This record gives sequence, C-alpha cells and structure tokens, in this order.
Amino acid sequence: MNAIIETGGKQFRVTPGDILRVPKLEAEPGAEIALGKVLAVFPDSGALVTGEAAGTAVVNATVSGHDKGDKILVFKFKRKKQYKRTQGHRQDYTEVRIRDIVA
Repeated sequence: MNAIIETGGKQFRVTPGDILRVPKLEAEPGAEIALGKVLAVFPDSGALVTGEAAGTAVVNATVSGHDKGDKILVFKFKRKKQYKRTQGHRQDYTEVRIRDIVA
C-alpha cells in the first residue's frame, strides 16, 4: 500500500518501512506520530483513493532523529559596484520511519 502525504509544504510518496527526511517536526526521537495530510492512497488492489475518502486515512511513523542538511551557499553579486555578499544556510529536518498506512 502506498500513500501521498503533505507535511511542511512538501509532498512525499510513502510505503510502510520507508525512511524519510521531512522538514522539522516538534517531536522527540522515538516518538510515535501521525504524519500530515493524506492526499491519496493506493491500496494493494490498484485503485486510487483521493478526496474525502483519502482524508480519513492515517500514516503512522516513528521519529528516528533530528539533524541539519548540507550547507547551501547564497551569493549575491552586482557587477561594477564592488558589492558581494555570501551567506550559508543549513535546513533543519526530521528523519522518520513509516510504520503503517491505515486506510
């Protein structure tokens, strides 16, 4: 069984046993959580379930840990004006393991 969920403004396709990096969630490592909004469910029968029927589905997950992503450099530059600015950014994320999809 597969599902498409939305959390942190991003959409992910998940199956039981997957490990995902989602934008930071307020939960302790080892905590059991229900992930975001379920947009669609693909049962083993092959049918696509969307809309209100998919809204009743729940994706359960376990928080594995928190960390930061790789550093991204933001560089601003204006030619002939002696203007340069460099800034780094590391996005926080939460690693979760999908336990099951209850439809």
